[in-house]
Amino acid sequence: MRWQRAPAKINLTLRVIGRRADGYHELESLVAFAGLCDWIAFEPGRDLVLEVLGPRAVEAGPIDENLVLRAARALAAHFSEVKLGRFRLVKRLPAAAGLGGGSADAAAALRLLADEARLSVDDPGVRAAATATGADVLACLRPQARMMTGVGDQLGPLIPLPKMFAVLVNPQVQAPTPKVFAALGLARGSTLESSPSSFDGLGNGTAAILDFLASSRNDLEAAAVGIAPAIDVVRERLAQIPEAIATGMSGSGATCFALFGDRRSATLARRIVAAERPDWWVEATAIH
Repeated sequence: MRWQRAPAKINLTLRVIGRRADGYHELESLVAFAGLCDWIAFEPGRDLVLEVLGPRAVEAGPIDENLVLRAARALAAHFSEVKLGRFRLVKRLPAAAGLGGGSADAAAALRLLADEARLSVDDPGVRAAATATGADVLACLRPQARMMTGVGDQLGPLIPLPKMFAVLVNPQVQAPTPKVFAALGLARGSTLESSPSSFDGLGNGTAAILDFLASSRNDLEAAAVGIAPAIDVVRERLAQIPEAIATGMSGSGATCFALFGDRRSATLARRIVAAERPDWWVEATAIH
């Protein structure tokens, strides 16, 4: 079997522009990817099969609803030469945590299948399969920092982030994305007027990016806290770390992050927070 990493996606910023007439929300988000990941393997075979293992396997939900299978079927619908087979998913990232775990898994599955069929991940058919699978699967197809707009299907150029490390903290509660967006309460065809412009005027270079991150926010945070109040406790604790460049909530929650300019500071912060709250999921990682 051949293996692929499925790295966690972190929404360093998230602006909600509004809600379209079809019910989907328009977003602007600066996304990056972590060293933390799920692992997925593939072996060609006659039938499409998925086996889920690992410490978070129970959180993955029903296998027949897994995005890995949806992605495989979507790609096979575009390319007759794609051979399906057996996937093995080692689930290490928490589910419904704002880390795009399911989308990352699906994207890794598409990379494995595309490689087997000698297709580029930039092939329009592969990209179409990613978009058909889920809103942010396309962003995970090439896991590198960039701006993501629309419903997650419009990607900007790659952004070279400065050397950066993160402490990720999840209070072991879930904030399912559909519930968070519902709690936001936007009517179809409306805009979120309170949301400031996120990306207008974002300059190049380390200082500009760090200033941008320090002054940005996540428009879903209040709605997520309403569903999972423990998120607020995590955010307050991370905001107390003096070495943190910026803090925030990723995606629809419940994972929050603190950013650092060096590995030592991130490692020390992780150790302190994990000792204080052994009931939380606390990890340190490089991001890119």
